[in-house]
Amino acid sequence: MPLGNLTSQFFANIYLNELDQFVKHKLKLKYYIRYVDDFVIFHGSKSALEELKKQISDFLKEKLCLELHPEKSKIFPLHRGVNFLGLRIFPHHKLLRKRNIHKLRTKLSQRFIEYNNEILSFDDFYNILEGWISYAKNGNTYKLRNIINNEFKERTKTEVSSKEVSRFLKMNFSVNLSVLSQKPI
Repeated sequence: MPLGNLTSQFFANIYLNELDQFVKHKLKLKYYIRYVDDFVIFHGSKSALEELKKQISDFLKEKLCLELHPEKSKIFPLHRGVNFLGLRIFPHHKLLRKRNIHKLRTKLSQRFIEYNNEILSFDDFYNILEGWISYAKNGNTYKLRNIINNEFKERTKTEVSSKEVSRFLKMNFSVNLSVLSQKPI
């Protein structure tokens, strides 16, 4: 199955339900989050986390014939932030990873070219941007989304009606302005 395929995500969730049950009911961990094959555990003690990592590693090998990725399974202080699902998560805010912002800018540059050459319709372009904005809302990205929206409006102004811009802004920028914002690269 291709990575990212909905069936691979579905089967990963079914298969790793055993891990969820082990972590929640046997280890009795309160701060455990898993999405498909990525998971994080929060705990106040480094030594406790090292022991938990060993127990989880043993469980995965014995029961599910899986192994933790040696380079991605790390224990570190939360103030450094956790890379999880394309975000860098800190105790009081979330930022998009710089690599993801760079990928977006590259993708948008290509889409602007396709749009200007009439290969990509306005609706298709708008849907691509709308999908990314929905993802970006998971982080503190108000300023970044504003910059991208302004660039989109500026470069597509000949076809954007004020009604469409209004709808776009209402849908994508209803965010509390007091949160820490992601700085664009």
